[in-house]
Amino acid sequence: MMAINNVDLPERLFLRWQSLVEPQAYKIRITIPEWVRDEMVKPERVFCQGSKKWKDDYRDSITLGMAPGGIVKVWVGGACLDYKEVGRFQAEIEPLGPYRGKSNGQYVPIEPENKAYVDAHGIPYGSW
Repeated sequence: MMAINNVDLPERLFLRWQSLVEPQAYKIRITIPEWVRDEMVKPERVFCQGSKKWKDDYRDSITLGMAPGGIVKVWVGGACLDYKEVGRFQAEIEPLGPYRGKSNGQYVPIEPENKAYVDAHGIPYGSW
């Protein structure tokens, strides 16, 4: 996971990624709803398991989960607060492929042991 610090509350996110198991490249633009932005500036009194103390905390993190088939799930949460699901979204295929077409259609290869698992068990589309 890559943290991005010192930025304003997001209005939208743009995401491009490569699914290694398909292989396929996807892209999506996700508008962050106003209720999520409101959650990020609202302090909540919570018992923090890490420090074993009560504190005022914020939902200051947005987490993205990408799955085969172009599925994206988004959550908002904080270090001591639970995560709330923002939504489940469907990305579109990136027609340029990986690296915006600069790889001549070459995808990052999947590791042999992972490929063997996918070949044996398939991709569980729809389970996300």
